[in-house]
Amino acid sequence: MKAAVITFPGSNCDRDLAVAFEAAGAEVTRVWHKDAALPPGTDVVGIPGGFSFGDYLRCGAIAARSPIASAVVAHAQKGGYVLGVCNGFQVLVETGLLPGVLMRNAGLKFICKPVALEVATADSAFTQGYAKGATAIIPIAHHDGNYQADAETLALLEGEDRVAFRYVDNPNGSQHSIAGILSENRRVLGMMPHPERAVNAQHGGTDGSALFQGVMGALALT
Repeated sequence: MKAAVITFPGSNCDRDLAVAFEAAGAEVTRVWHKDAALPPGTDVVGIPGGFSFGDYLRCGAIAARSPIASAVVAHAQKGGYVLGVCNGFQVLVETGLLPGVLMRNAGLKFICKPVALEVATADSAFTQGYAKGATAIIPIAHHDGNYQADAETLALLEGEDRVAFRYVDNPNGSQHSIAGILSENRRVLGMMPHPERAVNAQHGGTDGSALFQGVMGALALT
């Protein structure tokens, strides 16, 4: 299984994401934002957290228009897997691969702490390693993680079981306590919390491991 992890100017979790994929058994290639194509045979793309292009304009807006973004969109449209974490979630929204918008936290402050997440669905490659309704402790580190969408979009996400994770104690004002959502084909996941920071017990916990193992398990069956 081959994973490609994208790096933009200002990315700061790209190595963490690569290590998490490698720990789950993936062969990882690091990809620079100016590259126009993904490595041949890429199965899953990881878009990491950080502050791509300094978060100018809107978070993720410039990254979503970089040369590699077109390749990521094409990969997703062909049914490939994509994981966007924190700033990566913002990039996925800006590309149009996921609906909604990530706004300033309701408290207008940067939040960095472990939080409890409820697994809202186990029906995806990314969440199949968890039981629906289970709780996972995953760190957050964001200033613009307040998920907002119009009523029609929220109803669609809820009706199609596309909310992947919810905050148990909403830290940022996100509607419906949404912490992560899935694309219509369930192969693109965007989430604000950082599962790649929860794959090593020495770093405080391993509740993020099941996410990476889940998608690698799904790829092994294809």
